[in-house]
Amino acid sequence: MADIRLQQSQRTQLSSQQILGSQLLQLPLLHLEQRLYDELQENPMLELIEEKNESVDTTDAGDADTDGDDMFGSVDRFDNAGNDSRKEKRDESEGVMQFTVDNRPREHFIQAVQHDSCEEQLLKELALQDGIGREEILIAAEILGNLDEDGYLHEDISVIVDGLDRNGIDVDEKAVRSVLRKIRFLDPPGIAVSDIRERLLVQLEVKAGRNPSGPAFLAAKILDRHFDDFLNNRYERIIRRLQVRTEQLEEAVEFIGSLDPHPFIASSGEGDYIVPDFIVTYENGRLTAVLNDRSTMSVQVSDAYADVLRKKSVPAEDRKFMRQKLNRAKEFTSAIAMRRNTLIKVIEALMRFQYEFFVKGPEKLVPLVMKEVAEATGFDLSTISRAVNGKYVQTRFGTFELKYFFSGSLPTDEGEELSTKIIKQDIRRLIGEEDQKKPLSDDRLAVMLEDKGIRIARRTVAKYREQMQIPVARLRKKIF
Repeated sequence: MADIRLQQSQRTQLSSQQILGSQLLQLPLLHLEQRLYDELQENPMLELIEEKNESVDTTDAGDADTDGDDMFGSVDRFDNAGNDSRKEKRDESEGVMQFTVDNRPREHFIQAVQHDSCEEQLLKELALQDGIGREEILIAAEILGNLDEDGYLHEDISVIVDGLDRNGIDVDEKAVRSVLRKIRFLDPPGIAVSDIRERLLVQLEVKAGRNPSGPAFLAAKILDRHFDDFLNNRYERIIRRLQVRTEQLEEAVEFIGSLDPHPFIASSGEGDYIVPDFIVTYENGRLTAVLNDRSTMSVQVSDAYADVLRKKSVPAEDRKFMRQKLNRAKEFTSAIAMRRNTLIKVIEALMRFQYEFFVKGPEKLVPLVMKEVAEATGFDLSTISRAVNGKYVQTRFGTFELKYFFSGSLPTDEGEELSTKIIKQDIRRLIGEEDQKKPLSDDRLAVMLEDKGIRIARRTVAKYREQMQIPVARLRKKIF
């Protein structure tokens, strides 16, 4: 007979309400709208409501309704004379922070504009070509689905064939290669190639034709036969091997420089909707945040079925179904309210920490980590991470993802901490102003930053430069 033992243990188990709240918090505004409409279609206990055109203003916080039904609540005004978490001293004339939640449509809101992703653009363009049928489009979709973040195709053709076969599409490698060539010469050209050399050759053919002449002809020779020498600036060797003049080589190199090494990234950057979750303004000495939460986003539990639930004549199964939907409706509305409250607290904390940024501009961005915001709001790190992911704020300096406000830091000679984003901007500026015949080395960049009071190692400069996809000095050198 088996032994029966009692064992006591503790474990964390999230309720359905917490899971739903986390899911909704992570959704950007447009995805939240779609989720809300889906929920309305599935649950008859939910209905849309129209919010009153009113705002919660911190200047009237004392008169505000503090009832638990107020899903927004109010936020105390942040005055620059008070104690902010950075302990900064500001002139009283510089402004105060006033937090406002407003559901009215505002003309200055950024409206969602749809842009097709690069993959969608290419598929549409391909579909307009003569002789392209459903099979070719399916092959193209499989190819585009295997591209990396820079639009390169590193998979073997056989992998594409196998992927199509698993989806019930029987094609051979010849058919895939045919579609692949068509994709490479679509706009933007050079997508779905295997390397940078092949990309540039495709773009050169598109720009100069299959029989190029002049600088384009020499450029094609360089890319085809002497690409490694070109990549490493061994121009004297190219001149000697191709028996050309320096002026001819200069024209060919300039032609290659006019080609785009990253067409996929540039085109994919417009593939998403961007609708700010917040509008932060600075007017008449006041810093104000407005929650971009439109009236169509508001739902409530419908009371249309309340009488039905009380009737004993209603079959038990129907009552059970309605109670389930009612509980789900209550959970959903509560999760929507919780999402709003969380976002309000997060943007308020960011306004406190990054006050100088919102008032004076990006050059005043201060180092900030999520742990600081978590401590200021009382939320855990995972909640802060979900809250800032895919959320945007419109400022008078542009629209920024909330993630932008978080960065590491490096010390200055004055003992202050400077955001790594600001340091990267300095590196980009210094490189942009350099003499192209004598580009700045990483060592020289480190010295120049140190002259500005920023203590930074050469390897750190190199790391930041690589993160910004800026080549090393020898590859930036222009010898002509």
